[in-house]
Amino acid sequence: MVLSINTKVDLTMKATSHIRISDYGHIMIGDKGFEFYNKRDARKFIQIPWEEVDYVIASVMFKGKWIPRYAIQTKTNGTFTFSSKNPKKVLRAIREYVDPNRMVQSLGFFDVIKRAFKNIFKKS
Repeated sequence: MVLSINTKVDLTMKATSHIRISDYGHIMIGDKGFEFYNKRDARKFIQIPWEEVDYVIASVMFKGKWIPRYAIQTKTNGTFTFSSKNPKKVLRAIREYVDPNRMVQSLGFFDVIKRAFKNIFKKS
């Protein structure tokens, strides 16, 4: 069994981790950090302290009506992508511990295409 880093838990919810192949489990948001525990294998867990979080990136579609996934970018270990049943509730709970200026929206499809065309013509 894995020992939790949190002393007080604000939210637990079923979630999916999109690190390798999809891992199903539970996320736990508490006073010390963000945690993901795999449902089947206790050795597959992710614990991210709030001091380590650099950005929280949300993929927003249809003007905020649907958030399919969100990612937590850490200062040293890279980006961890998750999805859950109610992502707005998760992001509101994370906002209590992470500066709202560090919570950003990912680029949309057309923004990525526009950026690619600008870079192609800038190099020429």
